[in-house]
Amino acid sequence: MRMVFGLVLIVGLGLAGFAVYMAQGYINRTQIELARERAARKPPEPTVTVYVAKEKLDYGTKLTKDEVVAIQWPARFVPPKAFTELEGQDPGKALFNPDDLRPRYVSRLIGKFEPLLHSNITLPGQDPGITSRLTPGMRAFAIKVDVASGVSGFLRPNDRVDVYWTGQSSNRSGDLTRLIEAGVKIIAVDQKAGGDIGPGAIIARTVTVEATQQQVAVLAQAQATGRLALSLVGTRDDSKSRPIEVDRSALLGIEDAPAPAPVAKKKVCTVKQRNGSNVVEVEIPCTN
Repeated sequence: MRMVFGLVLIVGLGLAGFAVYMAQGYINRTQIELARERAARKPPEPTVTVYVAKEKLDYGTKLTKDEVVAIQWPARFVPPKAFTELEGQDPGKALFNPDDLRPRYVSRLIGKFEPLLHSNITLPGQDPGITSRLTPGMRAFAIKVDVASGVSGFLRPNDRVDVYWTGQSSNRSGDLTRLIEAGVKIIAVDQKAGGDIGPGAIIARTVTVEATQQQVAVLAQAQATGRLALSLVGTRDDSKSRPIEVDRSALLGIEDAPAPAPVAKKKVCTVKQRNGSNVVEVEIPCTN
C-alpha cells in the first residue's frame, strides 16, 4: 500500500512539474509576441538620404555619378557637412549641380561606403592640389628632410610634428638645438598630398607643412641658417610644449664656470692746484 502511495506521489509531482514547464513556455512565447507587436507599432526612426562612395576613391579622382550611391541614414547620426542631395534644393551645396558642369575632385582618400563630405570634395572646377587642403589664413611651406631628419620616412599627410633647429649662436660656442615650432600639421609628403600613401616607410626629400605667415618666416630663417629636424607627435597627444634649448654644455652636463669676481678699483683722491694760468690735479692720500 505504501509503495502504491509513493508511486502515485512521484507521478503527481512529475505531472505538476511538466505543467509548470509548459505554462512557463507559453508565457515566454506570449511575451515575445507582445514585444514584436509593440516594436511593429513603434514609429520608424526618421532617415535622410546620404550619398556615399561605391568603392574606394583615391586622392585626385574625378568625381562622377557612377562613383556615388544613395543610402538612407538615421537623421540624428548624419555626419556634419555631408552631401544629402545629388541635385536640388540649394545648387550651391548640391554634389552635382546641373547648372554648373565643371568637374569636382576628391581631395582626401575616401573609403568604400564612406559618406561624401564638403571637406573631402573640391568645389566645381577647383584643383585638388594642396591649395584645397589649406586652412583659411594659412600658408604652405616646404621643409627639406632626409632619413634622419624625416623620422625615418614614417611621415604622412595630416600628421603633426615638432620642428627643431640646430645651428650656431652668436653668444655661445658650438652648436645649439632649439624647438622653434610645435605641432605643425603636414599637408603633403613629396608630391603626395592625399591619404593614399601606401604602408611602410617612404624616404621623402620634402615635407610640406601648414603654417601661419609668422611661422613661415621663422622656418625660412631657420632653414637658411642651420639644420631642421622633425619629431612626430602622437595622434592623441594634446600636451603643451614648453621652450626647449640644448647646447653642448647642457648635453654633456657641464656647468658654466662662474664669472670672475670684479676687481675693486683703487680709490684715488686728488686736489686741484693752480700754477699760473694752468690748473693741475695733484694726488693726495685719501682720508676715508
